[in-house]
Amino acid sequence: MALNPGYEEQVKKNFRFNFTVNLVDVAAFMFGSSFMSTSAVLPIYVNHFTQNPLLIGLISVIGSAGFLLPQIFTANLVERAPIKKFFPFNLGLFLERIPVMLLAPAAFLLAANHPTFALIVFFTLIAWQNFGAGALMVGWQDMIAKIIPVHSRGKFFGLSNFIGNFSGILGAMTVSWLLARNEFPTGFVIAFACAATFNMISWGALGLTREPRDPETKPQVSHTDYFRTLPSVIRSNQNFRNYLITQITSVFGSMAAGFLLVYSIQTWDMTDGQAASFNIALLLGQSISNLFLGFLADRTGHKFVLQISIAANILSFILALVAPSPAWFYAVFALRGVNLAGNFISGMSLPLEFSEPKNRPTFIGLTSTAAGLAGTFAPIIASGFASAFGYPTLFAISASIAAIAFVLMRWVVRDPRHIPQTAGQPQPSEI
Repeated sequence: MALNPGYEEQVKKNFRFNFTVNLVDVAAFMFGSSFMSTSAVLPIYVNHFTQNPLLIGLISVIGSAGFLLPQIFTANLVERAPIKKFFPFNLGLFLERIPVMLLAPAAFLLAANHPTFALIVFFTLIAWQNFGAGALMVGWQDMIAKIIPVHSRGKFFGLSNFIGNFSGILGAMTVSWLLARNEFPTGFVIAFACAATFNMISWGALGLTREPRDPETKPQVSHTDYFRTLPSVIRSNQNFRNYLITQITSVFGSMAAGFLLVYSIQTWDMTDGQAASFNIALLLGQSISNLFLGFLADRTGHKFVLQISIAANILSFILALVAPSPAWFYAVFALRGVNLAGNFISGMSLPLEFSEPKNRPTFIGLTSTAAGLAGTFAPIIASGFASAFGYPTLFAISASIAAIAFVLMRWVVRDPRHIPQTAGQPQPSEI
């Protein structure tokens, strides 16, 4: 889609404003998420009801599958919508924000006296929230790609996540204090209420975005016809195909991540407050990495940052394997933070550069849904390995698979930003 001068002028005119309000959006969202961390808070909550690895692993299944799988199913709608903000803002209130608001009252009313029902409601709400977020994510990413130029995206994601995660350290310290000072489930009720508050602040900032209408829109096609074109998109772009394979491998290389906290609790008989303190290390690693990796991505490209992310993943499992005491797990979770930061900054940004703007939602959707399919099965497989062979074996398997992903990312995938383009090839988005 060729961008006309008027469109480009609107993007430039509103760049600073859009950068600022979306910085607040992401930072508030990330801060709120620290109160319901899938790595260091939600597993502790579920551990009060059951120690079944399958149910604990279900948190990761829902988080990955819900967030990633629906994206290809909304890409067709997003690709043809002149305003992308409609999806994350208008639909987002009902599909993503309301379930977070219901977590605290559900824990308050059910956790103490109705544990089975409380667990069912909990998984229902996080499934609602994650699948809702996944359905809206293509629209949000495409909106960001429209209003933030390509060479500023690393800075945007890095700075917003840095602010959100660094302030999230305060949130993690607060959660640790809440869980240590309050009997179950009071600490979780307060933590979930804080998550909901900042989630809504995020939504309000998102609503201020000034997004220009697309100068051209693609003609409407049925979902059936749209899905028929997807195999040819993958076949015609070998580099993108290699990237998909690498991302799927990387997901399986992270399949043990959701069990690190439970392993530390069961191995050293830690309290909720002690275990929740690992979230501080996670957010500290994530915060510092976001600031550094965001600017690095703008200079070197997102492929290099993903290599760093995968390397941190490998090191986290190796360190967990050899850790002689729970104190070592602060370093383990700090490395998890590096991994999450790199995945967020560059895992979101690199797919935007494989295609021209008019096809961008399709490439976003294909990338996310491929990773989502892998993420659906990876924690289930990990649960099976954990039950059959124990957590240390699971960590070793994950590290080995992650090493394969690193090799693929380093030597097989080519950075689309640095590939000379020829006529007929998909062009990376420049704005």
